[in-house]
Amino acid sequence: MPNTKSAKRAERVSIRRTDINKARRSRMKTVVRNVELALAEGNSEAAAAALKAAEPILMRSSQKGIVHKRTAARKVSRLTKRIKALSTPGQPSA
Repeated sequence: MPNTKSAKRAERVSIRRTDINKARRSRMKTVVRNVELALAEGNSEAAAAALKAAEPILMRSSQKGIVHKRTAARKVSRLTKRIKALSTPGQPSA
């Protein structure tokens, strides 16, 4: 229980930021899931379109501190690699 006026304000801010961060994290996971579903269906065009929508959201999440910058870059890189492997026949899938 906060004792001072500033601690009460900090608690309110913390609760508000937690809700915002939770929404951003959920949105990020949803767009990544959309790319993975398109990959699972074997539809490289839909996967590429989903990745094009997902990449800015991932990068914005890293700028806002939801995930680390390198984590977002790694996710984009791995999804791109999987899409490329799907679109080029005869290549081993990752």
